[in-house]
Amino acid sequence: MTTHTTEDTRPAVVHTARDGNLALAPGGARRATNEHYELPPEVFRAFLDERIEYSSAPYRTPNATLEEAQTAKLHFVAERLGLRGGECLLDIGCGWGSLTLFMVQEYDCEVTGVTPSAPQAQYIRDRAAQLGVAGRVDIRIGSYTDLAIGGPYDAATMLGSIIHMPDRVAVLRKVFDSLHRQGRLYLSESCFRSDAVYQEFAARPGTWHVIETIFGFADMVPFSHIIQSTESAGFSLAGLDDLTAHYHRTIEEWERRAEANSDRVEAAAPGMAEPLIQYLRVANAGWGYTSKHFALTAAKSRLGPKAVG
Repeated sequence: MTTHTTEDTRPAVVHTARDGNLALAPGGARRATNEHYELPPEVFRAFLDERIEYSSAPYRTPNATLEEAQTAKLHFVAERLGLRGGECLLDIGCGWGSLTLFMVQEYDCEVTGVTPSAPQAQYIRDRAAQLGVAGRVDIRIGSYTDLAIGGPYDAATMLGSIIHMPDRVAVLRKVFDSLHRQGRLYLSESCFRSDAVYQEFAARPGTWHVIETIFGFADMVPFSHIIQSTESAGFSLAGLDDLTAHYHRTIEEWERRAEANSDRVEAAAPGMAEPLIQYLRVANAGWGYTSKHFALTAAKSRLGPKAVG
């Protein structure tokens, strides 16, 4: 895999086969994750949509394109967060800025985005300048755990990012502290479908191809573990959506595009096309059998979502 860092990016990882727990040297998760997310944007443009949205797209109609589905996804997130316009939003693991820039343009939000990847940060800043919204976008580079993030924010998003963070409870407590009272969190993540499946499959080669070869570090667990961490951080669960079937269709399209554009992937990152396609195939083979994809909405409130009337 081609990387774009000069330091040793391999973390000290200890894997316990029975419980799937992962231990890392300090900073190891961030450095290892950068192996994937510091690839050039041309790699991701070759198989993602035009916004470079790297998460599940909800397909609202049978003939929806990937681009249409990803636009629907961003409106879906705004709906779950109850955005009305003008909110301050914290986007943790902001990727190539699809959600950050969309919420600024479509909902007039001010957004703080967090990414461990310098190339991603520069890409978002450049796009924000091109779109004339640079004054409403603040991109921070580094591990969310280590950064001084102020607030308070009206809402926070974590789309596929908590899997790369070893201490889920500490991260979610920090998010909780950064929100206004009644502030909302939208968190989506791929997970093992049950604890029994987790115990059986966490150490298998296909799993390790995804979490170590591709991502460098990812700790995929049953979603019940994430719900428990969310509650331990002080949040009240406000909603849960099963997006598994939508992610299956999303990755089918990613795989089709990656195969069709493998020459573009190779030109941007030599040696990356084959492991990328293998990753997409492994990920898609597990949906509904070993893996699921859920999204939760949580509120910073002891009573849960605010009553109307």
